[in-house]
Amino acid sequence: MTGTPRWEAAEDVHTRAFCPRFHHAVELIGRRWTGAIVRVMLQGPHRFSELAAAVPGISERLLSQRLRELEAEGLVVRRVIPGPPVGVEYELTRGGHELEAVVTAVAAWAHCWGPSPEGAGETD
Repeated sequence: MTGTPRWEAAEDVHTRAFCPRFHHAVELIGRRWTGAIVRVMLQGPHRFSELAAAVPGISERLLSQRLRELEAEGLVVRRVIPGPPVGVEYELTRGGHELEAVVTAVAAWAHCWGPSPEGAGETD
């Protein structure tokens, strides 16, 4: 028998199955409400109040925390809009926009395979 021994090949598969970058990305996007926030932000820049209204059920505290996390990861930029009154706007960075294919794929999977929450309307 030539080539890589069978046990080494199996070990490689398991080692590659856990990729720290993949794990970090899944943990980040999989946090409660993060996917919904990113999905809304794919439509363009939003003020905090617009995001809060677009993601029903999220508390202002948790929305603020998730936006800070996304900003720290380089996926969201926070922009202060001068003038009376001063405003704050959030927008996805190029890296944040790269998540569009992921969000679209998860939405398609959820539409086909995910359970429909009782009393929830179908909004894709």
